[in-house]
Amino acid sequence: MRPPPLPVRDGLGPARLRLQGGNVADEFGRRFGPDGRAKVLAGEVVDADGVVITPATVLAPGAHVFLYRQLPEEVSVPFEIPVLHRDDDIVVADKPHFLATMPRGGHVVQTTLVRLRRELGLPELSPAHRLDRLTAGVLLFTVRREVRGAYQTLFAQGQVRKTYLARSSVPRRIDFPTVVRSRIIKRRGQLQAVEEPGEPNAETLVEALGDGRYQLTPRTGRTHQLRVHMARLGIPIDNDPLYPDVIDVAADDFSAPLRLVARRLEFDDPITGVQRNFVSSAEL
Repeated sequence: MRPPPLPVRDGLGPARLRLQGGNVADEFGRRFGPDGRAKVLAGEVVDADGVVITPATVLAPGAHVFLYRQLPEEVSVPFEIPVLHRDDDIVVADKPHFLATMPRGGHVVQTTLVRLRRELGLPELSPAHRLDRLTAGVLLFTVRREVRGAYQTLFAQGQVRKTYLARSSVPRRIDFPTVVRSRIIKRRGQLQAVEEPGEPNAETLVEALGDGRYQLTPRTGRTHQLRVHMARLGIPIDNDPLYPDVIDVAADDFSAPLRLVARRLEFDDPITGVQRNFVSSAEL
């Protein structure tokens, strides 16, 4: 993908906006009000080539412009991000609970990506995969744009071995180990993912470790897959505010972390050929 025409600034890349077409200043005024139009007049918006948009600029429908977003007010997540490994190609973080992987919605600065870019001084840092905001554990980032595709391909092709630990205080009712297969769909705008009839697209091996602890080995990577499958087995993960029921939790309440940790990440490094094995120190 073509690099954006504006650099990362204070850990954040520019936002990209697809236009309806016509005079750009007028469109910003219609869509975002006086403040939006003011950004154009102040020379804060550029086109795909980095040329500053002027009050007279007209662009075709579907054209893209770039600008730095106005940051939302966020609750600070009061946890450090331990770094398990760092070299010229990758950074492996031990992501805490409550911190999103990358900017989305109301979580922008308080994300693992932006905080690590700032703390480590690595503007091209990019996640090779994602963890849910409420899930802690091993999270891999690429350091340079040139190597990003190689590591992302590992995850896309299922060549990374991932192991999670979970805790459920609900007494188990079935024998383990067991494999859960189902069709999981996550629709935009809905908090919960749902299981629907049809060809399975999600598979999880669940093994009991005793004392309410479970080892989960996902063989696919659907959104909320582990949480959905544990709830389906009648042993929902402790402190899950979405499954089986949606529970409202205040944004500044960090007292009950989800008892789910991405414990281990294993793969053959696509650049060096070395076998990698990273283990989280997060506790259940």
